[in-house]
Amino acid sequence: MIGNSDGIGRAVTLRLLAEGWSVTGVSRRDSGIEHERYEHRVVDVTAPDYPKAIGDVEADLCVYAAGVGDALDLGDLSGQTYVLQVNLIGAARTVEAVIPGMVARGAGHFIGLSSLADVWISPDAPGYAASKAGLSTYLLGLSQAVRGRGVAVTTVRFGFVDTKMAKAPRTPLKIPVDEAVDVLMRCVQKRPAVVSYPRRVSVAARLLRGVTRATLR
Repeated sequence: MIGNSDGIGRAVTLRLLAEGWSVTGVSRRDSGIEHERYEHRVVDVTAPDYPKAIGDVEADLCVYAAGVGDALDLGDLSGQTYVLQVNLIGAARTVEAVIPGMVARGAGHFIGLSSLADVWISPDAPGYAASKAGLSTYLLGLSQAVRGRGVAVTTVRFGFVDTKMAKAPRTPLKIPVDEAVDVLMRCVQKRPAVVSYPRRVSVAARLLRGVTRATLR
């Protein structure tokens, strides 16, 4: 479980432990979780040694829940770069570390938490929207690449979830963390290629994309 010191990642970790899983958690801060079937490793997904820190874990399931968001500051674009490093490159480095082993064993499941923002062109948080667009495209391609090898790759595209990441002035149809966890646990069972939730927000996001692109012409 990558990115589980708080929010969805921590809640999924607790649910997995409650259902009998053994979990290795990875985040840049301690998760505060103590359990006989839980191990925690403190490492940032942008750190040079990150792949080595997780490379020895033979995971049947890997969930990438690490994510950050930062509003645009035209005087300092480093925040946008960091968002891309965590949300997209960090996920890619995780895939690099775990997918080859899954393919070699002929078993495994990788779940990446993307966002319905992957269809937006955002002047307020361009790095976030771009990182999620890249993540969704990458994982959907991987899902096709590993098909028939016993490995599944799932892209989960959430709308607003009631975590510290929901910073927008308006958060329509925001769902509680427990509901997001329910969606993810269904993904663990059914191993779909992609889930977009809630459906009404997904439809609205596509409509917004069309309007936004029309204004750029």
